[in-house]
Amino acid sequence: MLYLVSTPIGNLGDITYRAVEILKNVDLIISEDTRKTSILLKYYGISKPQLAYNNFNEHSMTAKIVERLVNGDNIALVTNAGTPGISDPGYLLVHAALNSEISVTAIPGANAAVTALIISDLPAHSFTFRGFPPHKSGPRKRFLSLDVESPHTQIYYESPYRLQVFLKDALAIFGNRKIVIANDLTKKFETLYRGSLEEVIEKFNSEIIRGEYTIVIEGKSED
Repeated sequence: MLYLVSTPIGNLGDITYRAVEILKNVDLIISEDTRKTSILLKYYGISKPQLAYNNFNEHSMTAKIVERLVNGDNIALVTNAGTPGISDPGYLLVHAALNSEISVTAIPGANAAVTALIISDLPAHSFTFRGFPPHKSGPRKRFLSLDVESPHTQIYYESPYRLQVFLKDALAIFGNRKIVIANDLTKKFETLYRGSLEEVIEKFNSEIIRGEYTIVIEGKSED
């Protein structure tokens, strides 16, 4: 069995009982970053072998992992935070496992996009998750332009290195829409920045930008 195990996005207490039991009982834990996963495992008293599986090696490692599954190992896949496969490695392994007739199941849990959405005060009944935008301005603007006519709330992830340029490109494409930016979700210093795009851009001119950000932008008004 391949288990896709959701892990906390910040607060280490945000993991299900079932997830802890699965991690205790599998033969191998595949981790996006074994160092970060080790912190979680130590917190819950779990001692299991780990194997690194990330964006740099997933193509070369997938066949080896599937071979272990075929030979009878039960394996858990976790990422640095949240749900595997959501802007993180997972799809290739799931696809390969199913093609080899390996059973795959998910242990649901924390997800930064949904967590930010439900506390954003923007409509949550219909939304589009877009993940990380392209790094360069031209492709990023074309990426955002696909959403400009959508009435659905839009959700993006962005790194601290590109947050400010993302916001400026978003203003150019969307206009001065409402926006909520979440940082350090579920942690002690959880912070949400609310306002218009122009207001939030001005706010970040004087803020220390660190950690990954979840960005929620209102959809196009139907008026």
